[in-house]
Amino acid sequence: MRSLKTMLSVCALTLAAAGANADVVVIVNPKNPAASLSAEQVAALYLGNSSQFPDGGAATLADQPESAAVRGTFYEKATGRSAAQAKATWARLTFTGKGTPPKELKTDADVKAFVAADPKAIGYVDSSAVDGSVKAVLKL
Repeated sequence: MRSLKTMLSVCALTLAAAGANADVVVIVNPKNPAASLSAEQVAALYLGNSSQFPDGGAATLADQPESAAVRGTFYEKATGRSAAQAKATWARLTFTGKGTPPKELKTDADVKAFVAADPKAIGYVDSSAVDGSVKAVLKL
């Protein structure tokens, strides 16, 4: 019995570690003219320093739920900040009237559908969720 618990614990830790190392992909609508974006450009959007794509078009931001592992990975890799630090930045920007935080959606599928439906949208998902309905512009 004890060895079964140990084996289950090891399996759970292995799966958690595999999820933590998953690739995150920044996606846009296929009609968006951007072929690629840099981490700096994505960070500017997701930290409220810019509200437009490099071509000048307005951006509509999609975010993952706070409980999603992909959210923490995204903010660490794209912005160099934790998800909590980014949330604090948006709270300050919202309070001062200088920005509107990204729309929080429930799943990768919801983010993908949101981006696929709006030519101005940008979001991020686990790399396994990317398909032809969206265009990948940055792999983190």
